[in-house]
Amino acid sequence: MSTKVNETSNNKINTIIPIIIIAGLFFIFGFVTWINGALIPFMKTINELTSAQSFLVASASYISFVVMALPASAIINKIGYRKGMSLGLIVMAVGALVFIPAAEARTYWVFLTGIFIQGMGMTLLQTASNPYITILGPIDSAAKRIAIMGIANKIAGALGSLIFGALLLSGIDEIKDKLSTVSVTEKAQLLDTMADSVVTPYIIMAVVLFVLGILIRKAPLPHVEAEPIEEAKEGKTTKTSIFQFPHLWLGVLTLFVYVGAEVIAGDTIIAYGISLGFTAAKAKFFTTFTLMAMVATYGLGVFLIPKYVNQALALKLSAVLGIILTFCIVFTTGFTSILFVAALGIANALVWPAVWPLTLKGLGKFTKTASALLIMAISGGAIIPPLYGWFVDENKVKLMAQGMSEALASAEAATSGYWILLPCYLIILYYAISGHKLGLKKD
Repeated sequence: MSTKVNETSNNKINTIIPIIIIAGLFFIFGFVTWINGALIPFMKTINELTSAQSFLVASASYISFVVMALPASAIINKIGYRKGMSLGLIVMAVGALVFIPAAEARTYWVFLTGIFIQGMGMTLLQTASNPYITILGPIDSAAKRIAIMGIANKIAGALGSLIFGALLLSGIDEIKDKLSTVSVTEKAQLLDTMADSVVTPYIIMAVVLFVLGILIRKAPLPHVEAEPIEEAKEGKTTKTSIFQFPHLWLGVLTLFVYVGAEVIAGDTIIAYGISLGFTAAKAKFFTTFTLMAMVATYGLGVFLIPKYVNQALALKLSAVLGIILTFCIVFTTGFTSILFVAALGIANALVWPAVWPLTLKGLGKFTKTASALLIMAISGGAIIPPLYGWFVDENKVKLMAQGMSEALASAEAATSGYWILLPCYLIILYYAISGHKLGLKKD
């Protein structure tokens, strides 16, 4: 009896330490990911971009998940989870250093290259850490562990958004007012000075990431593997390909639209506030509203899952709330509408933690490949936000052609652009109701 108690106690200790370490990694890529909310209006100003062009910041970050996910899976299969995490951190450090020549040249594609390289590092980090934390303990409580990771991720994102919002958006309203009155030479000097403000924070970021990349090699992370697929009964065929798991492919689609919705909620809210007439000094706090809503809901998820609410029910509730909030955003105005965008954090928080275990369930030896496919689905953040930006630009032009003022047209177009969220949440709802069961039903 005492031996069993000691074994249980040791298992808890052995699990807690890796959870803390992986939470630290989620903190890091949360910090790096969510500074995009501040980078988008910053890049729009210094590079004189349209709304659609400015959202390529998100595209550069998230498209790397398509390019790197399968290579990352192959790398991790070869070198293991720990070395994969280490390599991811070092690649992110290299991406941060690219911001130095980008600022010197004030060239948008160089900035995007740095963001893309950081995204490649995050792909390695995510491809290693997400399946690791999912299979570190029982699959039924995986959403709880991923919710803990989400808390670390979003707290870091809130800090990153506030810090970089203060560093990059300070005085941006005054600079934008000056740009329309100064000469071409003075304008270039103002924008060059503004671009240089990214150099110091990104040097610090590069050093921290590189040091952590070295330290993670020594971290006490135990080796884990997914549970094997159950042996087929006599007369039945075993699963031989990932194409025999329809719930996996629907899970990939669900994660694709979810990440798009999450990035819209976090990365457009500052620009949305500015379009509604709020100053950058006030709007820089809006991403934090979204992320804190997510943190609070993650905390609720840790308490409720799986004891009181199963993962599928959490996903259903999230989808329904997302649909309701989408209508609320579009049919309200001003700060009320902004608060509804921030409230999407509540609808979004438990989607990622629920989709991962529901999708990886029953995949056995295909878990690492499936994880790579799920990581590729993060590219939803590269495609859906620029679509939002394109809708905003198109609607703004149409409204101005009808005689509406530029300020009012910007506000109206930015609000109506949020309709793009509705099909995203409908897909999530379908997966929660029945999509996650396809192919797993007993004959």
